[in-house]
Amino acid sequence: MPENTPWVVLGLGNPGPEYANTRHNVGYLTVDVLATRMGESLKSHRSRTHIADGRLGMLPGGIPGPRVILARSDSYMNTTGGPVGRLMSFLGIPPQKLLVIHDDLDLQAHDLRLKFSGGEGGHNGLKSLSQNLGTKDYHRLRIGIGRPPGRQNPADYVLSAFPVKDRPDWEVTFEQAADAVEDVVLSGFLAAQQSLHSR
Repeated sequence: MPENTPWVVLGLGNPGPEYANTRHNVGYLTVDVLATRMGESLKSHRSRTHIADGRLGMLPGGIPGPRVILARSDSYMNTTGGPVGRLMSFLGIPPQKLLVIHDDLDLQAHDLRLKFSGGEGGHNGLKSLSQNLGTKDYHRLRIGIGRPPGRQNPADYVLSAFPVKDRPDWEVTFEQAADAVEDVVLSGFLAAQQSLHSR
């Protein structure tokens, strides 16, 4: 793969205002932060995704950072793989240059972890992606949302909105997640992973 092949940074989530500020949409919300940093807006693509194509971060000497394609699917979480598979095929970019941002019940709220390949941990968006891409060999940025309190159903928990009092903390987390993505793009995945996990 050519060295200048751009990263595709995919935020997982559900479309529509009723899901906008839910725990399942942390991927969408982080992509919004990244789009703002790039000075770009997400536009409709024929693959049934929304994408923004621009440069992320800053290289030494004030040179704009590498080209990055931000993406999110227009379909619901459990069928997100179809549109994303079509987008990757259209762009001619292999799954190894895909970085997926998603919520993770197994991490404490606000924890961030970078991971390559492996299982989907019961996450329907990741399952759909793996099936449609034909591989689990893509990169992930896991954003911890914690476990539901008491006996609350996990499905209800991930689809519920953040409490208003917690939203300022989550805004900080999305900025930190965007920082981690920038680090991957500028420094490479392994260096970014080591930096994030040593904090």
